Amino acid sequence: MARKPSSPKRTAPETAAGGEWSVCDLAAPELYLNRELTWLAFNRRVLHEAEDERTPLLERVKFAAIVSSNLDEFFMKRIGGLKQQVGAGIQNLTVDGRTPRQQIEECYAVVRELGERKRLLFGELLTLLRSAGIQILGYSEIPARERKGLRDYYIRNIFPLVTPQSIDPAHPFPFISNLSLNLLVTLRYPRERETSLARVKVPVGTGIPRFLRVGDKDRFVPLEEVMQHNLDLLFPEMEVVACEFFRVTRNANTERNEEQADDLLSMIESELQDRRFAPIVRLEVVAGMGAVHRGMLAAELELNEAADVFEVEGMLALRDLFEIAGLGYPELHDPSHHPVDHPRLMTDRNIFHVIRDAGAILLQHPYDSFATSVERFLFEASEDPKVRAIKMTLYRTASDSRIIDCLVNAASNGKQVAVAVELKARFDEAANIRLAERMEEAGIHVTYGVVGLKTHCKVILVVRQDYDGLRRYVHIGTGNYHPGTARLYSDLGLLTSDEAIGQDATELFNYLTTGYTPRRNYQKLLPAPKHLKRALLARIEREAELHSEKTPGLIQFKMNALEDADIVAALYRSARKGVRIDLLIRDSCRLRPGVPGLSETVRVVSVVGRFLEHSRIYYFRNNGDEEYYIGSADAMKRNLEYRVEVLAPVEAPDLRKELRAMLDAQLGDRRSAWEMQPDGSSVQRMPGEGDDPRGSHEILIALAEKRRKAGARLKKKKARGVVRRPVR
Repeated sequence: MARKPSSPKRTAPETAAGGEWSVCDLAAPELYLNRELTWLAFNRRVLHEAEDERTPLLERVKFAAIVSSNLDEFFMKRIGGLKQQVGAGIQNLTVDGRTPRQQIEECYAVVRELGERKRLLFGELLTLLRSAGIQILGYSEIPARERKGLRDYYIRNIFPLVTPQSIDPAHPFPFISNLSLNLLVTLRYPRERETSLARVKVPVGTGIPRFLRVGDKDRFVPLEEVMQHNLDLLFPEMEVVACEFFRVTRNANTERNEEQADDLLSMIESELQDRRFAPIVRLEVVAGMGAVHRGMLAAELELNEAADVFEVEGMLALRDLFEIAGLGYPELHDPSHHPVDHPRLMTDRNIFHVIRDAGAILLQHPYDSFATSVERFLFEASEDPKVRAIKMTLYRTASDSRIIDCLVNAASNGKQVAVAVELKARFDEAANIRLAERMEEAGIHVTYGVVGLKTHCKVILVVRQDYDGLRRYVHIGTGNYHPGTARLYSDLGLLTSDEAIGQDATELFNYLTTGYTPRRNYQKLLPAPKHLKRALLARIEREAELHSEKTPGLIQFKMNALEDADIVAALYRSARKGVRIDLLIRDSCRLRPGVPGLSETVRVVSVVGRFLEHSRIYYFRNNGDEEYYIGSADAMKRNLEYRVEVLAPVEAPDLRKELRAMLDAQLGDRRSAWEMQPDGSSVQRMPGEGDDPRGSHEILIALAEKRRKAGARLKKKKARGVVRRPVR
């Protein structure tokens, strides 16, 4: 039986006299925070980085763009999905006791609050940019001579791409593409009273910038303003009565049932077409749009005008501020950061010899270079005559990635190459289809994973003929094989020649290429969906059983999101036993920390800084026999039950020491860290007297540089007197 939904206003759970939690039922909805609302709370923290005067100016502009981009995706994915549930009449309650409609209403309230904060912030940023010599101007603010130059540029370079569309009985309401910025133009013939409407799409993208430069300095006018003030080119001899801006967001949830598909590739291509024409879930209009036009747009787009129309005072689509954030003013950015070569890889020796001698190497991106570690691993595998096979999972990568070049090169060199491509990686489907086709043309064996499951794990398996027989070398990562995000995301990777992990990786790829599940025995890896969730729950329970005053339990998780209710309930049970639990969670979190009698020993910390936190670490003290795991899986139901994921143990003491330094730096962060309160709100930590004022990202940059210098010194010592290793 469905539980009665609790009040829309959630506060910290009630406590009994003496401060103890009064309800023993760990299924009580009041114990759980809402996934969508805590994700929006994460965006409050990101927006704060844009508001924070300690953040360099162009980084503040970047964070404003990130929040806008995040909210676009939130409407496409999360609100779109909730609207589908409402449309289907689904009334099921979430674990926190909300219906789909309740979630939409509460999310809308937060989005409108964020919109007001963005409005105030944008005005402040414009003033600060102007004082720094960067101006975003209205068309009417620039002199007539410069307006003429801008008009001439527009006529030559953009105007041929612009297509006006009438809106009248003879012309049905035009198709409006997702996230497009549009002009709604009211027109009439001279000396006539009757008006008509036309829609004009602003052709941003494909080489056309949103902000057009004026003159030689960093002065810009938004493209839509240039178009607005040159409508005579589109509508000669017509009188322009009004020009109003609007923007739409479409639902991105258009997945079909792949179990019934004869051809997965064709199905994904059809999904992409469906998404292009998917229902609209949000309409943004510029403040001051007439009520008649606002109502007309809402009706034509089949939206609830009162709920689904968002009025924006100022500029629409602030995600385009990335163009401004990228301007070359070093003093207005964070200090430049260049990934360093990993100390173990500062050598010209064959990388497989290096890994074999080391046993395992821990990579920390973006502090360690992706190019000289992961890309080098694949490049040398493609060239090494002793390498027999390369197997790899591919979730996201760049279209011009060196990764793909290496795989194609390996195939041309006669090696067996197999790649499991996830075609359903959200918003990368089209790119992955193109990459899969390119690889197939090169003779690579491409598969699309297991029916019904997304392949989200990040694994490379290289089989090499070593001096003592075939040996397997494995890379397991927390992030995508994407050179661009490897400089922006905080991720981990493990290069290892461990025999058991190599055997487990072989089992994993056999599963991915066949879908057959029986009798796959994994010795060290924890794969989902078969084993991982059970393994995590068992280890959380074990920590509670081993906990004592003499040997206190400790659980530390670092992840993007904690959403799975079973994991949350298990953590609550351990916390009740007294186990200390530290959670580093970037965005969504269902668990309420610090509730007396329930989660007093739990703290939830979110780090928001110059890099996007993306790595996953699972640590258990285990009565002194510590366990560290890294991998691609968040503690979310979808990851644990509906995706192919992998966690790998980190066993070498020196590598565990590196993970410990990372966890301690983030848990001790007094600049970029936020501590969650029992009601789901967060309070930013501030450095006190004697505290390190640097954020954990700056601390980890310094630690990477320290490791590099130590590695360089060791290399010099070896060059002066150490006997070279024999080549095998």
